[in-house]
Amino acid sequence: MRSVPAAGARVVRRDTPMSSDMKTLTLIRDAIVTCERCPRLRQYCQRIGREKRAAFRDETYWARPVPGFGDPQARILLLGLAPGAHGGNRTGRVFTGDGVGGSGDFLMAALHANGLANQPFSRAINDGLELRNVWIAAVARCAPPENKPTPREIANCGPHLRAEIAALPNLQVYVALGRIAFDACWRLLAERGVRPRARPAFEHGRVYRPAGGPAIVAAYHPSRQNTHTGRLTQAMMRTALRRARGLVGTS
Repeated sequence: MRSVPAAGARVVRRDTPMSSDMKTLTLIRDAIVTCERCPRLRQYCQRIGREKRAAFRDETYWARPVPGFGDPQARILLLGLAPGAHGGNRTGRVFTGDGVGGSGDFLMAALHANGLANQPFSRAINDGLELRNVWIAAVARCAPPENKPTPREIANCGPHLRAEIAALPNLQVYVALGRIAFDACWRLLAERGVRPRARPAFEHGRVYRPAGGPAIVAAYHPSRQNTHTGRLTQAMMRTALRRARGLVGTS
């Protein structure tokens, strides 16, 4: 298995052949990190990168849009909301660097338990993390103030997500981490003509099997607000991912 390097990661050696899918994903990554469609978000990310958090005062923040990352042969898409101001916005990789026990560690522990990640933590761009059969992306690619991108900003990021999905030919299941990601998944299916008669209700752990489209597994977002209050436990996260894994038949 070969993973597309996340933003800021060491690139594949020049003497290593790249598949057409890898090349396409690399071009998409480059387009994402240079995106300037949302002035409010770009200004916010850059300001956070200058001001920094005290614990990271000696680090250089990524402070640019953050692309997805993972296995180019992925059958499972994990979709989150947006990079954290001092997590993905600092490290250049979604669900990475938001502290020990943060959303990145929580999610990777559940992925690792299901055989979908090689380690149970996500701390830095060069921490050796590799995903198996999973691609992780976000609805918004820039850290938003108060973790709340506007509908317009979400729409501006739509082409990036659609491009990544188009370059991942094996996707069979979308795991929506939170209601905003859940709604985004159904918008993606609607664009393909998949429209259920009734609006699906968001319910953690529920599996949705729309005719003519990928299955969707709903899960609460692994934010500290959810994990520290017990709304989302590690067992619940592992169960949701186990259901996604079962849908694609991974061993």
